[in-house]
Amino acid sequence: MSGQIKYSVIVPMYNEEEVIDHTYGRLKEVMDSAGEPYELIFVNDGSRDRTADKTALIASVDPNVRLIDFSRNFGHQIAISAGMDYAEGDAIVVIDADLQDPPEIILAMIDKWKEGYEVVYGRRLKRKGETMFKKLTALAFYRLLRSMTNVDIPLDTGDFRLIDRKVCDVLRGLKEKNRFVRGLISWIGFRQTSVEYVREERFAGETKYPLKKMIGFALDGITSFSYKPLKIATYLGFFLSLGSFIYLLVVLYQRLFTSTTEAGWTSIVAINLLFNGIILILLGVIGEYIGRIYDESKDRPLYIVRETLGYKEQAAQDRPERAEAPRRANQDGR
Repeated sequence: MSGQIKYSVIVPMYNEEEVIDHTYGRLKEVMDSAGEPYELIFVNDGSRDRTADKTALIASVDPNVRLIDFSRNFGHQIAISAGMDYAEGDAIVVIDADLQDPPEIILAMIDKWKEGYEVVYGRRLKRKGETMFKKLTALAFYRLLRSMTNVDIPLDTGDFRLIDRKVCDVLRGLKEKNRFVRGLISWIGFRQTSVEYVREERFAGETKYPLKKMIGFALDGITSFSYKPLKIATYLGFFLSLGSFIYLLVVLYQRLFTSTTEAGWTSIVAINLLFNGIILILLGVIGEYIGRIYDESKDRPLYIVRETLGYKEQAAQDRPERAEAPRRANQDGR
């Protein structure tokens, strides 16, 4: 397939060796049926299995496949950002490698894009193969996030979406390091619509978002990422407040129903415990934002690429300059 690239499909990967062949097969079938030039950009986010090797083999036989191999694990949102830096299409699609988001929905997104919409996101009607706990926490997360921000982030949506070239260029120009891509896309605006679908079970492998990562991702979405050492203060504050409240009940019980406490001691202890917990919570929240300011001030690159495959040699050499250019431009303009 020749000519100017019409579609770029970005696929972030982390330890996906069990599913990558099937993902490639379904994506190729869908994009071939679109009948227009395309590229499949697989971003290996520091996988510890054979994900990179298997993708490199695919790239060696299919000229439409590109591989961006990170030097280490930089995170899912950074992998998406890297794919956008390298994408050449007029429309850019982001989809995970686990096949929970059906590649066939991309065709419906393309139809919406051709109608004039500049962002087309997938809205989940149902989530198959997930525990009730996962469903309830996801439901709570999206609604909590929406209530705590001024940005209208659509409910029950992930990173599975299509964006226009102009939207991609704006995202590349945003200089923050702590990225929450779906929030940034909602923040920049443009004409947006949705395509509804049923989310399938993982084809193979295990989820890359266990409970620990889910909690971290939720905090990142609310505070636009996090600084881990300072999170300890936040967690400590919450647990201390909970413990203080429980102990407050114990102290009140002792005061009202026993004779083991001195007069005045109960109120002093209760106030100290409660307010010390609140102070630690507030210090933790402030620390979160100070940590983000510190992280931004270091001005390190978002990611480091170990190797690229599927690009022309000169084009591959130009990519890091292209990826860094928007951030330097922003700095020069301050």
